[in-house]
Amino acid sequence: MNRNFLTLDAAESHAAVRALSSPARIDILRLLHAEGPMNVNEISVALGLPQSTVATSVQALEQADLIDTKTVKARKGHQKICSARYAEIVIRFDKEMKAPDDEAIEVSMPIGLYTSCAVEAPCGLCSTEGVIGMLDVPNHFLDPSRMQAGLIWFGRGFVEYKFPNNARLLNERISAVEFSMELSSEVPGTNPDWPSDITLWVNNVAVGTWTSPGDYGDKRGLFTPRWWKLEGSQYGTLKTWTISERGSFIDDIKISDINLGDLDIDRHHSIRLRIGIAENAKNPGGINIFGRGFGNFDQDIVMRLYRQPT
Repeated sequence: MNRNFLTLDAAESHAAVRALSSPARIDILRLLHAEGPMNVNEISVALGLPQSTVATSVQALEQADLIDTKTVKARKGHQKICSARYAEIVIRFDKEMKAPDDEAIEVSMPIGLYTSCAVEAPCGLCSTEGVIGMLDVPNHFLDPSRMQAGLIWFGRGFVEYKFPNNARLLNERISAVEFSMELSSEVPGTNPDWPSDITLWVNNVAVGTWTSPGDYGDKRGLFTPRWWKLEGSQYGTLKTWTISERGSFIDDIKISDINLGDLDIDRHHSIRLRIGIAENAKNPGGINIFGRGFGNFDQDIVMRLYRQPT
């Protein structure tokens, strides 16, 4: 398969949603996922459906890009081989995704591209294909393959990222800087009642702390790969830190008086973001950071620099 999951926007993916509206097409997708590539005749026999019904359904699924097909030679002429593209298809009915904001300069940072770290076990990294290195060995956080990570976790310490200060490059002043990422606590296994004080630093300034309620494993994350066991962390909460001239906020709730001027952003070519557990944390319950391919939000760490109104 090309991918193991697909997310559809119900308001925009009309062809795919129509293709999924037929029980026969759903049965074909289930069959192809379970049995692998099959031709139209084999599908017809397996499901007890007329070949004409199968052929029409296959055409609809193919046009919606929900299956792959290829034509190969057969003893008499040619036959079409069908294969499933996805193991999971999620149709989302939540609010429409925000369009790119002309007032913001956005940079998406893969969670494995940290430039420095100091972590303590339990710790580890995963890509969508498997575990990276060895679990609970902090030195593996320096392995170059960390760039493929879609999930990282550790009990104590931090990871730090260096974002380009594109506002300085464009010679523009900013009114706010914002960081968005999916987070949860970290405990071996999972525990929904496992508070952890997760702190964000920008340019070495502690901006504010969010207390994560727990480490969630009650259900599979929307984007978490099937190979990742349910006993492991599945998803987190999308949190947004915003630092403006009025102070610092988490999800629009003010958490400190640290303001944009305290970060000295204008003087630096890069913006350093550190995320982790402070040494004096009251609830040092570890951290999971979910990136693309894991959790409930298919995103990496996003930084937005909001242009100052002219």
